[in-house]
Formats: sequence, structure tokens, C-alpha cells
Amino acid sequence: MERTIREAVERGEFDELPHRGQRLPPRDERAGEWTLAFEVLRSAGMAPPWIEADKEVRRQLAARDALLEQAVRSGPLLHGTLRRRMREVVAAADRAVEHLNALAPGPAQHRPRLDLAAELAELERRLQEGR
Repeated sequence: MERTIREAVERGEFDELPHRGQRLPPRDERAGEWTLAFEVLRSAGMAPPWIEADKEVRRQLAARDALLEQAVRSGPLLHGTLRRRMREVVAAADRAVEHLNALAPGPAQHRPRLDLAAELAELERRLQEGR
């Protein structure tokens, strides 16, 4: 085994490996006993279903943030549309959170649902700020 490795090193077969000559990055242990399985999936270019579900939650949160930013720059004609869109985004985010929480391996990966009233209140604050 050592001879095989030595010959591969001499042929330069390990020259292009990531982190060559550096310490390996610390392992992300948030998944507990599933950590190794998730690392194998990641190295194969795949992600477990709950990771994909978390990406959808993050997309919905980014859409919410974009609406809040747009609110500051919007005129009164767009206010009703922004309120309607906020309700839609919060509903979509909550569905994504429920899906994620059902798939996640443990509570550490769970996310809280959004509070529609709080999100609408923040939108109103931003709309007033833009006046």
C-alpha cells in the first residue's frame, strides 16, 4: 500500500488535490452521526434533501429582503402590490420552512416560521421611511 501511494506521489497524481500543503478545514459536525454521509454526498456533487429544502427557505428569505429594500424606494402606487407580494412570500417561506423541518435530521437544522404580522409591520415601516 505504501509503495502504491509513493508511486502515485512520484507521478504527481496528488498534485491537484484541494488543500495541498495546508491543514484540512474543520469538519462541520452539525449533522451529528450523519456528517460522514453528507460529506460523501457533497464530494459527489449532491446534497441531501433537507439541504435543498434549506436553500429554498433561503431563497424565500432573500425575496422577503428584496421586497423590504424595494419598499423604501417605491411610490404609493406600488404599496398595495408590495403588501400582497409580502403575504405571498411569507406564505411560501412558511411552506418551505415546514418542508425543511420535516426533512432535517435534527432540531439544530430547523428554522422558525415567519410572523406575518411582524413582516407586514416591517414593510409598513419601510414604506413610511421611503416617503
